[in-house]
Amino acid sequence: MSSTASAPSNLDEVHILWTSEGMSCDGDTVSVTNATLPSIEDVVLGTVPGIPKVHLHNKVLAYETGADFMAAFHQADRGELGPFILVVEGSIPNERINGKGYWTSMGNDPETGEPRTLNEWLDRLAHKAWAVLAAGTCATYGGIHAMAGNATGCMGLADYLGADFRSAGGLPIVNVPGCPVQPDNFMETLLWLLHQAAGLAPTIPLDEQLRPTWLFGKTVHEGCDRAGYYEQADFAHDYNSPKCQVKIGCWGPVVNCNVTKRGWMDGIGGCPNVGGICIGCTMPGFPDKFMPFMDEPPGGGLSSKLLGAYGPFVRTMRGITNRSANREPKWRHNRAKLTSGYEPR
Repeated sequence: MSSTASAPSNLDEVHILWTSEGMSCDGDTVSVTNATLPSIEDVVLGTVPGIPKVHLHNKVLAYETGADFMAAFHQADRGELGPFILVVEGSIPNERINGKGYWTSMGNDPETGEPRTLNEWLDRLAHKAWAVLAAGTCATYGGIHAMAGNATGCMGLADYLGADFRSAGGLPIVNVPGCPVQPDNFMETLLWLLHQAAGLAPTIPLDEQLRPTWLFGKTVHEGCDRAGYYEQADFAHDYNSPKCQVKIGCWGPVVNCNVTKRGWMDGIGGCPNVGGICIGCTMPGFPDKFMPFMDEPPGGGLSSKLLGAYGPFVRTMRGITNRSANREPKWRHNRAKLTSGYEPR
């Protein structure tokens, strides 16, 4: 996906207004505190070359509380804050079906004193933001709170703002899904946007689901430590096995995510790499299209049957080659005769 975006001129600083007042557990904020490439501390303290000075406003990480914390959001609403990036965490409820109350709110309206809903904040701030960044699957596509049977009519940010939404910087919504978001995926995306805002990076490349292409262009399976077992039709039948987990519920072959390549914290982990099946948490169809969890995915039985003849044959042939490669060549010996094939000139 391409978009026309321009960096603010002479941008020396940028505010990050981060709201987790959607249907959220704040898990994405907690996850991002584990990032190392870069860390959130590196960004806020200005140790990353080329980026503007960053002021972070996140209720979990802020020292301010109450009206002091909300001040920056009201300033942005009045157009007094300067360039800012709006980060949204949590599903967006449908306030049109809230009855006589409201589903979620953040702070109070200065004039009426009544709670101001998240939806109203989005209406007021999204188009003023230089960029809008959805953190985690709840914000990107609705996630857990938007599953079948929910009472709030929850949705993702693009469902609420519309597919044609463009920020003040000319950008569509930037989605970084995950339940929670992989910390370095989020911080790397934020860093790209900061460099772009400073005029030091091209427009961020996004796929049709508005995800950064370099992070979500491959499947879990393609980077999985266990992928070699799959092509050999060598499947795990319980969670103690190191083999391919497709038959016990792993959706890795069809899920766009880089966690098996990147790991979870500082390159370590990644769900199937450490024994956890992939349940598709980065996908727009999550969770409904991946339930029931821990059952063999649709098509898994057919694909494993097709591998039934090919896989054992390949495994056998590789076993023969492996045994051969595990033996030293016969000319390596301590006998009195040279048998390596060497011929003196």
